[in-house]
Amino acid sequence: MAKSTNPFRYFDSSPEVIRLVVMMYVKYPLSLRDVEDLLAERGIDICHETVRLCWNRFGRMFAAEIRRKRVQKMRAFTHWRWHLDEVYVKINGEMHYLRRAVDHEGEVLESFASKTRDKPAALKFMKKLMKRHGRAKVIATDGLRSYKAEMKELGNTEKQEVGRWANNRVENSHLPFRRRERGMLRFRQMKTLQKFSSIHAAFQATCYATLDR
Repeated sequence: MAKSTNPFRYFDSSPEVIRLVVMMYVKYPLSLRDVEDLLAERGIDICHETVRLCWNRFGRMFAAEIRRKRVQKMRAFTHWRWHLDEVYVKINGEMHYLRRAVDHEGEVLESFASKTRDKPAALKFMKKLMKRHGRAKVIATDGLRSYKAEMKELGNTEKQEVGRWANNRVENSHLPFRRRERGMLRFRQMKTLQKFSSIHAAFQATCYATLDR
């Protein structure tokens, strides 16, 4: 007998409910118990530990689905402008960096967590971004020297734009992540930061229809 490949086979809830659970926890500044209470008001009986299990188990799968559909749609158009920036994230008292790229409409394209702010980290992030989204006509960054070095190595020097107000779009995109970070009482491991930031980036510009039960 062939083994079932259905990822939801051990869950009593429907895939639609599980998707709603993940979306509520990842996208909005809610605690695990907040999600449990909101679902209970809609007649959906799911405990907070199930909420934790759902986002850990299915978050990447749903995010990959959203990202795949977005990339397929966006490849039909010219990505004429990207904005790159990084934010500080403290993990167990140590400073880490979360690099993010958004397009000219403010949608998050990629996120990448690292312990350093140097050229190798910038280069790894840029290669990951270009592999998934191709190339942009203009790449707006701040004055960080690591960006200049990796742009030179990748042959993007002429595309780089540095200006005082050039990166407002990506800086504004950090705000939803910061609100979510506070709601989670910060992160304890870099792999958790990378995992959650990539899932959050996919859900940030996506809103699923509410589920009536």
